This record gives sequence, structure tokens and C-alpha cells, in this order.
Amino acid sequence: MASIKTHTVSGGGGLNLHVQETGNPDGKPILFLHGLSQCRLTWNKQLHSDLARDFRLVAMDLRGHGRSEKPRDVYGDSRLWADDVHAVIQSLRLDRPVLSGSSYGGIVIADYVLHYGEDGIAGTNWVGAISRLGEPIIESGFIGAEFLTAAPAFFSENVEDSATALERLVRLSFPREPAPEDLYFFLGFNVIVPPHVRQGLFARTLDHDPVIQRMRKPMLLSYGKRDAVVLPAMGKHIAGLAPHAKLSIYQSAGHVPYWQAPTRFNRELRELRDSA
Repeated sequence: MASIKTHTVSGGGGLNLHVQETGNPDGKPILFLHGLSQCRLTWNKQLHSDLARDFRLVAMDLRGHGRSEKPRDVYGDSRLWADDVHAVIQSLRLDRPVLSGSSYGGIVIADYVLHYGEDGIAGTNWVGAISRLGEPIIESGFIGAEFLTAAPAFFSENVEDSATALERLVRLSFPREPAPEDLYFFLGFNVIVPPHVRQGLFARTLDHDPVIQRMRKPMLLSYGKRDAVVLPAMGKHIAGLAPHAKLSIYQSAGHVPYWQAPTRFNRELRELRDSA
């Protein structure tokens, strides 16, 4: 097993970001961006796979998540999110990484491209990822109804209410009842994220579709057909914005195909990274 290195990177506005890397230090880099209320650990089946033999694998805890700092009122500015990704690329001297973003990670990819363009990256992997927030996505029909019903409790300061809602989120991420070890693994890194962070992420209203339309680097779109959080129609929508993208639909997977079908996911990510 490849060794794990940890870094503290000063991101947008000086916020400290926790970053983990493993794999081949001389390999082409892949930078993983997790989703709402998750952390770098969600990518364990990539970080501890044969991808590590050939590629330099880097996973960051987004601001407010995992072991990164979690202050209030630092989640609404697109530039801060872009600066976070840029800071990791620069600090770790990543040579044109592929950005692999899950769910909210798609917003972070687009935040980065909006402010820094594509020159510093080789390509992108959108995994059950979204391109809109607020009314632009709620009105589009790209988000599952059960997720929208559960969402208000994500912001509750009542621990029991919040934990119950987050457990519902984890269950919605799987197409069938998750194994207990998966349920509690995912729930563990969800509950350490303070409610004010989730509130900050949800408070944004934006439409990054025009950013995606301008993108030209290789794109892989990985979506679960049985996703109850971000509906597969979102992937088809992004594919329509970027005709050069490869759309990969996982027939039996839900919101986290990288966890539910890691062999296929890692193979397709490898193909993207080799070609970019």
C-alpha cells in the first residue's frame, strides 16, 4: 500500500485546508473534490486502489468539511472556492491535474474554471455532480424529491434532528439498504460537519451552465441511473452543454458510483487520466 502524506494548505481568504495524497509521486495527478457534508475519506476506494500505482492521488477536505477549518460566513463567494482549488494545485505543484468532483464537487470545479480557466488542468470528471444551486436547480427537476424534503433538517442545530436527516441522506445515496459498515462510515464524516456549513453551501444561488459550455478539456460524466439525490437527467443536461464529454451511466448505482462500482469507476477514471 502506498504511503499517505498530509498537508495543510492556505486556501481562499487564508482558510486552512486539510489535504491528503498518496500514490506515485511521479505519476499524472488526480485531485478529488467530495460532495456536501462529506470529506476526503469518501474516495478511499480510489486512494487505496491500483490507481495509486500509476497516478499521484490527492484528496482535499473542502472548506468547512473533514479536518479543514469550519468558520461561519465563508461559503458564498465563488472566488474563495476557486482559490481553494488553485491553492492546492500550486502548493503541491500538481502538473495539470484531472479534477474529479462528486455532487457539490461539480460546483467547485465550475467555480475554479470560472476564475482560473482550464489551462491549469488536464480534464474533469463529474460524478453525480451538479451545475446549479438554489432556484436554478430546484426548478429544473434535477434533484430528487425525497432529498428536497429532507434538506431543511440538514441545518438544524438539534443534534438528533440533524443526525436523523443526515442518515436519510446517506440512505438516499445508495440504491438499496447500505451495509451497516458503509452506513456508519458515511454517517460519521457527515455529522462532523457543522449545520452552519451546510447552510452556507445551500444558501448559494447560481447557474454554472455557461461555464460548462465554454469548457473544452476532456470530460467524463459518471452518473448513477438509480441516484435519488442528483437525478441522472443532470448528467444528460451537462452532456448537452459539453458535446465532447463522455457520459457514463451506471445502471445499478446511486449517488456514489465510485463507492458502489469502484472497479468500473477506477477503470474509466484511469482512461480519462491517461488520455488527458
